[in-house]
Amino acid sequence: MSRSASSSSSTARCGCSTSTTRTATACNLQKTFPAEFESAVGARAATRRSVRGSGYGTNTAKWSVELDNGRRVFVKHALDELATKWLRDEAKIYEAVRAPFLPAFVVFHDADDTFLVIEDLSDAYWPPPWLDDQITVAMATLDEVHATGPPAGLRELEDLRFWLNGWIAVAEDPAPFLSAGLCTPEWLREALPSLSRASQECELGGDALVHLDFRSDNACFRGGRMFIVDWNLAAVGNPLIDAVACAPSLRLEDGPEPWELVPDTGGLSSLVAGFFAARAGLPPPATAPTVREFQRAQLEVALPWAARELGLDPPKRLSG
Repeated sequence: MSRSASSSSSTARCGCSTSTTRTATACNLQKTFPAEFESAVGARAATRRSVRGSGYGTNTAKWSVELDNGRRVFVKHALDELATKWLRDEAKIYEAVRAPFLPAFVVFHDADDTFLVIEDLSDAYWPPPWLDDQITVAMATLDEVHATGPPAGLRELEDLRFWLNGWIAVAEDPAPFLSAGLCTPEWLREALPSLSRASQECELGGDALVHLDFRSDNACFRGGRMFIVDWNLAAVGNPLIDAVACAPSLRLEDGPEPWELVPDTGGLSSLVAGFFAARAGLPPPATAPTVREFQRAQLEVALPWAARELGLDPPKRLSG
C-alpha cells in the first residue's frame, strides 16, 4: 500500500515489492545474480541486465534475462529474510493461479538462493500517466481478480485488521501522525472516535482473492490486457478493499476523486486512512528510505475522504 507518486516515466518498468518494516542491513546487501538460476530454469542466461524497480523496496534484486532459447524472463531475487518471506508468499499465487491478469509463471526456487522467475513485462506500458480508459480497465481487471478462486491456505484479510488499523497506534501516540501537519490536535481529538470505530467495524470478511497492494507500479498494459504483479500481500476477504486502497494513489496520478471511484466504502476509507496515518510521520525503514513522503501524500487524500464519508468536518491543517 505504499508506492511512488512522483514517477512520470511510462517506459519499461518492473514492479517490485515494497515494505514498511525496518531491516537494518537490506540497503547494504550486494545485489548479485543468483548462482542457481540456470539450473532452476533449465536454460542458460545469454544476456541479463539489472532492473531498477519503480517501488520503494531495496532488499530484492531484479533482473531482465534473455535465455539462450530466446525467451526473456524477469527474475526477483531475495536479499534478506524479509524479502525471502515476501517471495514465498508471492509464489503461492503464481504456483496455484492461472489467469489473464498474471504474467506467465516460470519457476520459484527456494534453496541457497530464493528467487521468483516470471514472464518479462519490461516492454509493457506502465502508468502513470493513465491513458484513455485504463483506470476503467484496471477496475474491471480487479473484478476478474476477485472472481478468481484463491489458493488454499491464503491468509484471511480479517486477520490483518490490527496491522491495517493504524488508528490504534495514533491513539496511543498521536505525535508522529500530527507531525505530518495534516490536522490539528483538536480536530484529531474530535474525529478519532469515529475513525477508530469505522475501522474496527468495517467489513473485511469475504471469500474473494484480493491483491491488497494494487497501484500503478504493480500494474502494466500490453496487448489490450492489464497484468498485475507483486502478490506478496494477497489475501482472502472483502473485494472492495482493493479499489479503496488504491484510490488515493490514483487521485495523485490525476485519477478521479476517491468518492467518485468508490461512493460508499462501508468504513474502509477510514481503515486505509489509518494505515497511512500510523506510518507517514515515522522515520523511514531501511528497506524503503523514501516511502514516508508518499504515505503522507496518500494520507492527504485518504484523510479528507474518510472524514467526508463519516460526516465529519474536513481536517484542519496546522497553520505555519
